Amino acid sequence: MIDLRSDTVTQPTEAMRKRMAAAAVGDDVFQDDPTVNKLEELMAEMSGKADALFVPSGTMSNLVGLLAHCQRGEEYIVGQGYHTYLYEAGGAPVLGSIVPQPVEVEPDGTLDLAKVESVIKKDDYHFARTKLLCLENTHNGKVIPLDYMSKAYEFAKSKGLGLHLDGARAFNAVVELGCELKDLSQYADSVSICLSKGLGAPVGSVLCADKDTVKWARRWRKMVGGGMRQAGVLAAAGIYALENHVERMAQDHARAKVLAKRLADFPKLKVKQELVQTNMVFIKTDMETAESLAEFLLEKGIRIIPGETMRWVLHLDVNQEQLDYVCSQVKAFFN
Repeated sequence: MIDLRSDTVTQPTEAMRKRMAAAAVGDDVFQDDPTVNKLEELMAEMSGKADALFVPSGTMSNLVGLLAHCQRGEEYIVGQGYHTYLYEAGGAPVLGSIVPQPVEVEPDGTLDLAKVESVIKKDDYHFARTKLLCLENTHNGKVIPLDYMSKAYEFAKSKGLGLHLDGARAFNAVVELGCELKDLSQYADSVSICLSKGLGAPVGSVLCADKDTVKWARRWRKMVGGGMRQAGVLAAAGIYALENHVERMAQDHARAKVLAKRLADFPKLKVKQELVQTNMVFIKTDMETAESLAEFLLEKGIRIIPGETMRWVLHLDVNQEQLDYVCSQVKAFFN
């Protein structure tokens, strides 16, 4: 089955499974797991931060990051379509009693800093205290450039705000920008990075920040049930992915651009090729066509999620031969 629903569907490679099976383990709640410790040290070094924390999911990584920055009754400014507002079940306000202030996301995935400034609350006890700005890179497959990240960080500091970056796919951004992770993460006080998307690990995310933020995040991780024991078997997969699966993401980006170009041949599928920057292709069509296409492709061993706007995602489990097959089956459908 060729699965284009997300890059979260990837399977661990045989080499990754062997590394997991051989991992040295300990009790991570006691901080005794040597493989988890190695992963955290590696991610701290790569991100240029003083410390890092391994957690089960990207949702938890963002959650404990937000809660480490904000106290009850404080506010974080966030994009209306960003994961930390829209797709993480309202965890920050529900579990942390912190208030989201959403702002419309610009077409390029950024936030207009003038709009951000307009919603910062003055120091008045009638209002929630604005404490944090949250960004996302990449956003819907679009890479936020370093010059914008720099301006946003300088802006946040000038307003007395922290900056948290949801970098679930930060390595996709890094590969496309041709830089190192620390070049991106220097413009955030904390950054959440998923290992289980394009990197291909089965589980896990890492929060990178200063030692005090990670200390508080570790406490929150325990409180929300993320303290794991012999987690080295999972951390080993993350280490393998960081050592072997970063540079190969460029293949996913190249194949996504090829896919977008080929799909543009079909009048019922509207694709903005200039917006395909990493491993995602967004396709607009009518719902009837989408549902019929999804049903047809499923019979041919291809999974997509139908919708008036569809997202097809390339990843390490989709090679060039499979991509060619997908394109041939889309052509067969329209023929």
